[in-house]
Amino acid sequence: MSRFTVHDLAATIDARAASGGEASYTRKLLDKGAEHCAKKLGEEAVETVIAAIENDRGHLIAESADLLFHLLVLLKSRGVKLEDVEAALAQRTGMSGLEEKASRKREG
Repeated sequence: MSRFTVHDLAATIDARAASGGEASYTRKLLDKGAEHCAKKLGEEAVETVIAAIENDRGHLIAESADLLFHLLVLLKSRGVKLEDVEAALAQRTGMSGLEEKASRKREG
């Protein structure tokens, strides 16, 4: 069995966004705009947190999958590619998390 990756999910979202039609949940989300996509991401984030607090592994996995999907849809709605996020993560790997967080406070 081949591994399904976040890149595979991003490609599926791209394909469904391009296809249009009433049958695509992805297309319906995108048609409602970035603000709606952001609200859906927030809802999924809360559900993921609740699943983690409840210590329900299966529920946490399912909600995490929803969270990743909705994050990628939001990124798509704003024209941000997964590769852009990966590049930002790659820049951060040269320093500790605490150093990186402190540098953002100085820049902001």
